Amino acid sequence: MFLEQGIKPENKFWKYLLGSVFIIAASFVGQIPLTLAVLYKTYKEGQAFPTTDNGFMKMFESNTTLVLVMISFVFAFAGIYFVVKFIHHQTLLSITTSRPETDWKRIWFSFFLWTFFSLLSFFTVYFVAPEKFAFNFNLVPFLILVVVGSIFIPIQTSTEEYVFRGYLMQGFANLARNRWFPLVMTSLIFGSMHWFNPEVTKMGNIVMIYYIGTGLFLGVLTLMDEGMELSLGFHAANNLVGALLVTSDWSVFQTNSIFRDLSEPSAGIDVILPVVIIYPILLFIFSKKYGWTNWKEKLTGKIDEPDNEVTEFLNLK
Repeated sequence: MFLEQGIKPENKFWKYLLGSVFIIAASFVGQIPLTLAVLYKTYKEGQAFPTTDNGFMKMFESNTTLVLVMISFVFAFAGIYFVVKFIHHQTLLSITTSRPETDWKRIWFSFFLWTFFSLLSFFTVYFVAPEKFAFNFNLVPFLILVVVGSIFIPIQTSTEEYVFRGYLMQGFANLARNRWFPLVMTSLIFGSMHWFNPEVTKMGNIVMIYYIGTGLFLGVLTLMDEGMELSLGFHAANNLVGALLVTSDWSVFQTNSIFRDLSEPSAGIDVILPVVIIYPILLFIFSKKYGWTNWKEKLTGKIDEPDNEVTEFLNLK
């Protein structure tokens, strides 16, 4: 019943368009501190105005940059709450899960499962080709990164999940009254949001297979499990472990991580492997643990509008 929780006669699709504009506007407001900091560096300290994303990132110490960038996600999350409550008259829980309350055990299971896979993957590559990495550990900056990252990165990843796997997933379900259209659309939009990442510039458009494939994987998790908990845990682990473990000069974020990747980026098996092998393995593990059945109906089936009594009950949760 996860998608059905957003299906109401008064929940027209134009409201989701309006809500999306409001969330984007809130995100832009959250970028004001970063903008002011850049202007201060440019005009007060005489630094050249940066012309690339990496240029902006390198203007400040990496932990400072992380905080300045993540503030926009705090504002965006507040925007999501406002839109869901006052435009759609729903609760935040109703775009989180179909369960009576958020299942934190699911979040933590997904978090630690993907953490295990991420560490296994990295150290396999490291032991095969250690010359591609440099030890980058510096205790104090790393500890600051742990604190800052543990606070702000889950906010960033949760904001993205609430937008794509929660808010827009239900929005497109309202529009199409089926399950495959929200799954496809949110995956494509999620992938396209990463189009201007430095990784795409370095490795080429083929890396979009990874971004769109990841969006599709997270969407399947949400639809099969009737809630976002698994995708919330996965996304938080993916970004947090990545930020703490390894950085590079060409990635979207440079952090005070333990290792630095010295290799020249190229799109190879590491782009395709997660999508065609690792993600299906994860889906198999989740399906066995949580007893998923009826895949075709849950991923492609039609959606019937719930009657008024069901709708009122869902909105009261």
